[in-house]
Amino acid sequence: MVKVENEVWEWIKALFIGLIIAIIVRTFFFTPSLVEGASMNPTLHDQNRVIVTKIGEPQRFDIVVFQATEEKKYVKRVIGLPGDRVEYKDDILYINGQRYDEPYLATYKKEVIDGPLTYSFTLQETPLRSEVVPEGHLFVMGDNRRNSMDSRHIGAIPMETIIGTTRLVYWPLKEIKIVDNGIGE
Repeated sequence: MVKVENEVWEWIKALFIGLIIAIIVRTFFFTPSLVEGASMNPTLHDQNRVIVTKIGEPQRFDIVVFQATEEKKYVKRVIGLPGDRVEYKDDILYINGQRYDEPYLATYKKEVIDGPLTYSFTLQETPLRSEVVPEGHLFVMGDNRRNSMDSRHIGAIPMETIIGTTRLVYWPLKEIKIVDNGIGE
């Protein structure tokens, strides 16, 4: 009888320790998230399930998940960092006056026949009404530029709303992949 009680107690301790470890990992390191909508096509698709890492600061071109409203999380690509001047001109991204290629948009750009994929704008023409991305904020955009509610519409994203950076698609199984920043860095 004592042996059975000891074994039950060991199982309870193991389950409790496992639960504590799972809570710590999910709270401080990784968390699952759901992509809703088509704004990140073709990189991510509606209903993709992704793993988000909470480790480190988001870098330019990373795909981040942030709390847009109390009930809504958005998944978007970081374009501008604090202090950056962001501009689109003739479907080309310029950050601080330097031209940037966006290879993750190549497929969509080839398919567009009725104008640019990304219409020209400066930060002053967005809700920011500023020349630069404010400190403590990010300028984000969806890869599906014509169908994305992003910083062009809602303004810069406060860093404290960032949940983390998308690193892995794990569902559906046929779409499992590592998510990088799309520019080979």
